Amino acid sequence: MGDLCRMECRPQALQSRFLFPTDMSKAIPESILDALELAHISWRTVLTTGLNAVADADPAYLPALAKDTFLPTQGRIFAAFAQPMDQVRYVLVGEGPYPREQSATGVCFMDGAVEALWSEKGLSKQVNRATSLRNFMKMLMVADGLLTAENTSGDAMSPISLKARAIGAPFIQTLTELQANLTRQGFLLLNAALVFRPHVPPVKDAKAWQPFLQVVLGALADRAEERSVPPPMLVLWGKIAEQLKSLSLTARFPKAISEHPYNLTFIHNEGMQALFGPMHLLQKQ
Repeated sequence: MGDLCRMECRPQALQSRFLFPTDMSKAIPESILDALELAHISWRTVLTTGLNAVADADPAYLPALAKDTFLPTQGRIFAAFAQPMDQVRYVLVGEGPYPREQSATGVCFMDGAVEALWSEKGLSKQVNRATSLRNFMKMLMVADGLLTAENTSGDAMSPISLKARAIGAPFIQTLTELQANLTRQGFLLLNAALVFRPHVPPVKDAKAWQPFLQVVLGALADRAEERSVPPPMLVLWGKIAEQLKSLSLTARFPKAISEHPYNLTFIHNEGMQALFGPMHLLQKQ
């Protein structure tokens, strides 16, 4: 009776897929379907179709994943889709979740172990431990003219931190605020692989999720076409994310491609500076 109740309370699109799969061996595990609850309702049908595409490509993948241990935990696989579909202006694709439980949030690049951004000496210890986030923030400071690309040392950031932490300063203080600024700009923060498993190469999980991402991107492109508006910009960070460029449907999107932010060269990437600079993400909005 409990299982029946859960199915009856499930959105109709999910009920029909779970109760009447085209092939019983391809049924999406209930724990995976339950994770869709963190997604905005505007995404539910698209994400279910994407899961069907994963099951069609490899019927064994999702059942095996549901029995395995992976990150993110707490059913946060689809947490990035809390951003309503109509508000997406950029699709930022990274490589995969952080390989640490506290850090992996289901949202690309948002490290759950970080909150405070600043310290007396510049960036906080938590930010400095999160290499990609540290380099991203340095790139933003260069783009805002706060730092020069030639000198992004702690000493160079100390006066910036002093200003940022002052009472009434226009700077954000936390990673939560940075994520809110990205969301406000219309970023859908995805990973090429929606899960991390220490015993599975990230590129293998990314390949398994590629049919899912094709459905997501196809839905965004179709929606833009129906509304006669430009499609979102596809921002690809790192070699695993860049593999999406080989998909024919990505020809429908403008693209901005760079190395992953864990590379120091990301700080100097003029294309990323040009993209993010006008957004002033480190300022309160």
